[in-house]
Amino acid sequence: MQEFDFLVIGSGSGLDVANAAVNRGQSVAVVEKGPLGGTCLNRGCIPSKMLLYHADVLETIERADEFGIDAEVTNVSFADIVHEVNGEVEEDSASIQQGLRSSPRHELFEGEGRFIDDRTIEISGGEGDGARLRAETVLIAAGTRPSIPPIDGIESVDYVTSTEALQLSEPPEHMIIVGGGYIAAELGYFFGTFGSDVTIIGRRPTLLPDSDEEIGEAFTDRYADRYEVATGYEATAVSESGGTVTVEARPFPPAWQDQENENLEEISVSGDELLIAAGRTPNTDTLNLDATGVETDARGFVETDEYLRTTADGVWALGDIVGEYLLKHNANHEAQAVARNLFGDELQPVDYSAMPFAVFASPEVAGVGAREGELRTADRQYATRTYRYEDIARGSAMKAEGFVKVLIDLDGTILGCHIIGPQASDLIQEVVVAMTAGSGTVQDVRESVHIHPALSEVVQRAFSGQFTRGEDEHSHH
Repeated sequence: MQEFDFLVIGSGSGLDVANAAVNRGQSVAVVEKGPLGGTCLNRGCIPSKMLLYHADVLETIERADEFGIDAEVTNVSFADIVHEVNGEVEEDSASIQQGLRSSPRHELFEGEGRFIDDRTIEISGGEGDGARLRAETVLIAAGTRPSIPPIDGIESVDYVTSTEALQLSEPPEHMIIVGGGYIAAELGYFFGTFGSDVTIIGRRPTLLPDSDEEIGEAFTDRYADRYEVATGYEATAVSESGGTVTVEARPFPPAWQDQENENLEEISVSGDELLIAAGRTPNTDTLNLDATGVETDARGFVETDEYLRTTADGVWALGDIVGEYLLKHNANHEAQAVARNLFGDELQPVDYSAMPFAVFASPEVAGVGAREGELRTADRQYATRTYRYEDIARGSAMKAEGFVKVLIDLDGTILGCHIIGPQASDLIQEVVVAMTAGSGTVQDVRESVHIHPALSEVVQRAFSGQFTRGEDEHSHH
């Protein structure tokens, strides 16, 4: 049995806490069964956003004629693009591995970690096979993996998840995507821009169901112009014959078949590549948590208190496996909180109040804070205002489509902001800063001088002028 002060399972954002422990002179064990660096680096944000930027460049060229510029794309080295991006990712991962292996204070155990007792882990598989480790403090940061829904026939067909999709060396002729969230949206845009026909089948009434409803509707409309979009459908069966995959889907659930939808029939779609992008499953089922007192919720995510302590003494958790927000910047934020709570003088709760998200599709989407539907359901009094990109000088010059939507309470406190359009992921940032570091009111944005004619004016204008009182569920006119 090897003894350590601190042990972390997972080498994504958990490494930030491991490094904080090392800096305090602690002995540290890192357990990782896959490439170092976690989901974000190896099969998530980094490769996908690098690839998506190539799609942005291609789309810009294809739109050149709108600006009186005659340009054509004569060749796309798709395999080279994918090879280069994945090569960079592998180098980054290898350098983390090298750093840990050569560090006198970290010990790296490659293999799958499972609890065999409180704060005691056994490694199986990999180079660390059979090792038993015990630590004073254990951090569970083992992440999630793609969920595979129970579709008839799914075991007998070839499909990819986001992990493999990011490594395809050529765009499929027709990609069918099951799932309507941000991974479906981003990869649909990527392959669609590089020439694939794309069909997206999502169970919810709009794509991006986690965004504000108005944004989700606008996004779905834009996608429906470019791709085949079947929202409100559930994939029920898949089959494959001669390299062609066929997906059967039916309206989901019948309760949504309101007047407009009551004639929806079952549909059948065939293509040469099936991408399953139906959410993520926590890796808790690989950890043998029964051997320790760590509780999970109904969906399998680790239960923590507001300080990120689990229900077992000396065991903490952070990142996707906690299931609060499955976003890398959230995991980094939680890692700072765990380090502060482990090594600081007093416990401080994690502050999730201004946690932004972005979808790097086309159009880009970003948001922070409450959505209008949540405020209505909670009977909160609020006011709202939207402003369109087309109505500012820079937006007009870019022939940009989209809008910024602001939600405030009646004394001017910012409750939420939602953006669809170019650079949304950058534009949301001043709102996050206002909510976090400013007074958190409309004045923060409204009264700051904005450069004219920059795109940021669309945010300022959305925060200025007349707001409309929102209606709660119970008001009738």
